[in-house]
Amino acid sequence: MRSKTRLGGIAVLAVAALATSALTSATGAYAQRSGSTDPSLTAGSAYAPPDAQSRERAIANADRTLASQSRALHKAAEDKFVQDRTVAGTFGLQYVHYKRTYRGLPVYGGDVIVSTDRSGERVQDVVSGQTATLSLDTKATVAADAAAATARGELTTVETAAQPVLVVHAATDTPRLAWEVSLTGRTESAESVLHVYVDAQTGAVIDKVDEVREGTGNSFYNGNPVTIQTSGSAGSYSLTDTTRPGLRCGGQGGTAYTKSTDSWGNGSGTNLETACVDALYAAQKEWDLLKSWLGRNGFNGSGGAYPARVGLGDVNAYWNGSYTNFGHNQANNQQATPIDVVAHEYGHAIFQFSGSGGAGSGNEAGGLNESTGDIFGALTEAYANNAYDPPDYSVGEEVNLVGSGPIRYMYNPSLKSDPNCYSSSIPSTEVHKAAGPQNHWFYLLAEGTNPGGGKPTSPVCSGPSSLTGIGIQKAGKIFQGGLNLKTAPWTHAKARVATLKAAKSLFSGSCVEFNAVKAAWSAVNVPAQSGEPTCP
Repeated sequence: MRSKTRLGGIAVLAVAALATSALTSATGAYAQRSGSTDPSLTAGSAYAPPDAQSRERAIANADRTLASQSRALHKAAEDKFVQDRTVAGTFGLQYVHYKRTYRGLPVYGGDVIVSTDRSGERVQDVVSGQTATLSLDTKATVAADAAAATARGELTTVETAAQPVLVVHAATDTPRLAWEVSLTGRTESAESVLHVYVDAQTGAVIDKVDEVREGTGNSFYNGNPVTIQTSGSAGSYSLTDTTRPGLRCGGQGGTAYTKSTDSWGNGSGTNLETACVDALYAAQKEWDLLKSWLGRNGFNGSGGAYPARVGLGDVNAYWNGSYTNFGHNQANNQQATPIDVVAHEYGHAIFQFSGSGGAGSGNEAGGLNESTGDIFGALTEAYANNAYDPPDYSVGEEVNLVGSGPIRYMYNPSLKSDPNCYSSSIPSTEVHKAAGPQNHWFYLLAEGTNPGGGKPTSPVCSGPSSLTGIGIQKAGKIFQGGLNLKTAPWTHAKARVATLKAAKSLFSGSCVEFNAVKAAWSAVNVPAQSGEPTCP
């Protein structure tokens, strides 16, 4: 662990970006209360949301595009599309989302996304995960109660079970009528928020998607005191950030910590209030990164954030679909709330609320989800540029979780026996290991093979041995642009095509970025795909 300047027994962050006044106290973290200027809304920011007229124009043009693209979207006569939401991305590009129904039933995997330019005048792309036109009987032969009983068997302990919903499961090449049963509970080893799809004709489980995405981390603090956004007034303060709606931090009950003063934590690795200081610091930096670098409005793309909980009694951290939860290291002397671990877990929220939402089941989609967390960890470290946790491409590099150092190396995943390259074995590879190929791709895109400046070299799996990076900000913009076109099931092949489309849309006056995206995917053995865009 790097050395820290000490003041009154509390670690002090020696970073020029911190206000000088922050160094006048010897205890806790200073808080910046709601109402201050958002630091991300600066001149030249990628956050340039379109005006109301442009949004209306985008929706109108998207509606017309749906009508003209019926065959490509595999639209059946009984299909209907309902406009769900519109999300703005980098430089104000717009993404209009539609839900599909078939004979009145929701279609899982049938969502459509239409992307336009900032003005809404020009449609740039239309994507959907559905690959077959629907033609099936919508009368279930398996009763809802029977489907619920089957679904409950997928968890070791069931805490809640929602009423089964009859849907069409179209996230595979063979759409089927299914009961979707939503459960909460536990597997043998972890919490679970599980969606089970039971074939409504045969009673067999055909798919299941768990919203709980697990990660690991450390408790390497960001310096004390640090400035965080809180709320309240004299005598009554809360670790609730009202400028980032939904963001707060507290214990396992979910309620934000409160106290009579606005100085939080004591710098100890076992103090849960201190863990919340670190969690809020990282989450707020990630939120600002999303606006300033990627043009995204909050974790969900619509101005929303999610709570953080600390004090989990596991050597773990996770996102469960509605909040993040952070445990401790194996020695139980540090909480799992450094920048990259917190940003990783909120990265799962970004993944969940990008594109069509879901990514499908399976280890390939899970690996891309885990990689997304790692990428947002690296991006947030780069944006925060904190002297206590300098930007890098190691995951959890300060934690000695089980005595084996960093959890993953993005620039060379094989250093932890994870795959550097995509292969046919990835869909059957454990999800954290399956993060390797996309992590490797991102490093090659951002930094290249021989970046210099003390950054590590990175090998290639095939093709030219020397690649030049485009920088982490541009790589992040392209990566998020690709996520905005995500459909289920999400695969490396789809990610390649989506990020090429994003590069072409975001950097339309240049082929440098486009060619770098293409070269980096080829370098990790994700080959050219039929119908992928070209850059003249």
